[in-house]
Amino acid sequence: MNVLLAGATGTLGSVLVRQLLDAGHSVLGITRSEAGARRVAQAGGVPVVADVMDRESLLAALDGVRAHAVVHQATAITGLPLFHRALYATDALRDRGTAHLVEAAGVVGARRFVTQSFFLGYGYRDHGDDLVTEDRPFAEPGQGAFDPHMRSMRANEEQVFAAPGIDGISLRYGMFYGPEPSTRKLMDMTRKRLLPVPDPAGTVSLIHIEDAASAAVSALERGTPGRPYNIADDRPVRFDVYVRALARAAGAPVPWAVPGGLLRAMPYMHALMVGTRIRISSERAKRELGWTPRYPSYRAGLATC
Repeated sequence: MNVLLAGATGTLGSVLVRQLLDAGHSVLGITRSEAGARRVAQAGGVPVVADVMDRESLLAALDGVRAHAVVHQATAITGLPLFHRALYATDALRDRGTAHLVEAAGVVGARRFVTQSFFLGYGYRDHGDDLVTEDRPFAEPGQGAFDPHMRSMRANEEQVFAAPGIDGISLRYGMFYGPEPSTRKLMDMTRKRLLPVPDPAGTVSLIHIEDAASAAVSALERGTPGRPYNIADDRPVRFDVYVRALARAAGAPVPWAVPGGLLRAMPYMHALMVGTRIRISSERAKRELGWTPRYPSYRAGLATC
């Protein structure tokens, strides 16, 4: 397939360009800069210089372009968010950016659309010990300060699933980690003893960046239209355990332990690291996409960082 990839120079997009090419697909990589265009070309793709948030710029850049599929992996997250405002640019990419890309899919003649979603669309709260499947309600309103994030995640999926003539698929990724900037930043924070171990700690579902990309390739090739897929490894982990594992992988001192309530000064970080317990099931993806994670737990995956 000829694949139009939004976010082609981002954390996940850079890995996905390589995996798509290795799988025999061709890649048209959307990037906002000439430097990004050079990176896409050096990786073996064809660059498209445009801003996903600028509808006119995007559609003009795609004049005369043809593609079989669109893959939306564009975000504006550069590390572990501390405050809600750190997510607002990504909220816009999930809402208006998705609308522009759905329109772009029609312009280039694409019939398939794979979009990036996020496992915390199920809610920043304690989900108990049961595995959360795709049958659980997603991105429901009424979550206070989290409502803008919920609305954007809901809008992302709804637009892709409802677009006429488009086979839409959503990947609800766990928290990314691996040899990528966010994980390196967290590991550097452990070296400086700036990333504490919270007590009590929440539970997070993780996904190695290579496995996230391979899931996108599998969804592109075998995903069922109108279906969301949870994409995470097999070992949900408490955040205190994960922070200690990051420190060991970084060769850092043992992190400080702090009462979880002290993180309330950073509301988003507190909700993620303390207030949320969620264990998501990826059995649907394994069954329907034929996908399995190369790194079934963070213990194996952190060795690649």
